[in-house]
Amino acid sequence: MSAVQPSAREHAAAIFQAGVAAADPHLAVRHFLKADSELLHIGSPQTGYRSGDWQRIHLIAFGKAACAMADAAQASIPEAWLAGKGMVVTNYDNIDVVENCQVFGAGHPLPDAAGLHAAKTLATRLSNANPGELVLLLISGGGSALLPYPAAGINLAEKILTTRLLLASGATINQINCVRKHLSQLKGGGLARFAAPADLHALILSDVLDNDLSAIASGPSVPDDTTFVDAIAVLESFGIWQQIPLSVQKHLQEGAQGLQIETPKSGDPIFQHSSHTLVGSNATSVDAAMDQAFKLGYQTRLYSKQLCGEARLVAEQLALHALSVAAATTQPLALIAGGETTVTLTGTGKGGRNQEMALAFALAVEKHGLNCTWTFLSGGTDGRDGPTDAAGGIVDNDTLQRMRDAALDPDAMLNDNNAYPALKAANDLLRYGTTGTNVADLQILLLHPNA
Repeated sequence: MSAVQPSAREHAAAIFQAGVAAADPHLAVRHFLKADSELLHIGSPQTGYRSGDWQRIHLIAFGKAACAMADAAQASIPEAWLAGKGMVVTNYDNIDVVENCQVFGAGHPLPDAAGLHAAKTLATRLSNANPGELVLLLISGGGSALLPYPAAGINLAEKILTTRLLLASGATINQINCVRKHLSQLKGGGLARFAAPADLHALILSDVLDNDLSAIASGPSVPDDTTFVDAIAVLESFGIWQQIPLSVQKHLQEGAQGLQIETPKSGDPIFQHSSHTLVGSNATSVDAAMDQAFKLGYQTRLYSKQLCGEARLVAEQLALHALSVAAATTQPLALIAGGETTVTLTGTGKGGRNQEMALAFALAVEKHGLNCTWTFLSGGTDGRDGPTDAAGGIVDNDTLQRMRDAALDPDAMLNDNNAYPALKAANDLLRYGTTGTNVADLQILLLHPNA
């Protein structure tokens, strides 16, 4: 008979769902956007307000939560104030009908031709915005891939190859974005260049750990303090400089020599009429997960709101921490974390960072020994982990035995970056479908002391 208490997996799933619900993009926008008979008010009593009687409002939404955010915005703004139909760009899984908006589907995590078309359409529309008008941006995670607009001299295929190499290299999201900003006409403040001299305000649902606005969707509406030299250093440090297309090398080298225009920096006049409001984040979801765990009867402890690093190494660190606290655990304990790990691909298997972390955690627990009943969930709040249909994995004391009963070697599967089929065989994939939001990942470890 399994050592896992019947409710543990359901509890882990409920805690995860509470975290996802806290990042509801529709509610977030409605909370920060109000209109009266004359003015649009953006903000809240806590953040302060930006108000105006703009002549026309250009509604632009992009990211995995774009449809829900745009739906909330158009419901909050009188239609007569809008400059025609809103423009929404999201990944194919999250496409939905949004009243008074044109919705574009685009590729994620790798950009595609549809995204390029959407990016060019967006740039043209922004170029037609005038002083006294407002460009209202609704930004959520995934925007970097969804709006590819390569710099002159670089084609989409070359940018895709560079992105693919970066994603497989183990580079952090900030390092990846540093490179992408310097290959793009929209990222790293480029969108603000197109929108100036109109007013601009961004409502932002953050998918990065420290809510660094220059990292969310690669910071299209805010200053970028990284440089062409920084971008080259990232590619060299991960050993992929020689693998990227010659056109990309040429563009970055010219930029380092001052022959290409740098991304706009702090103090640039284009940001004079630009502002933003953060409407949701991973930290908000972590807090909600902790509240739900407490309601379910767990002692709750925050493990980290900045979980990052190589997924399998982070998993082992968590396993060692669990080992250190389990001996003193006399009642059910929930350890909650949020963040975004990375995976350096060395194998040829199928999976994502959350699935890899779940499998690695189960193996680390077996290696080090953990004398209690445990359940561990690692999942992406967008419902998609890597190029798979799963959000992540949920593992327990019996996971590895279920894999071995299916004639699989969990260690070999992890070494081949092949967590998806391993977890599938154990019936341990976390499947929710797309959630319509994206605030990075959540990790939930439930420890039940042995009787």
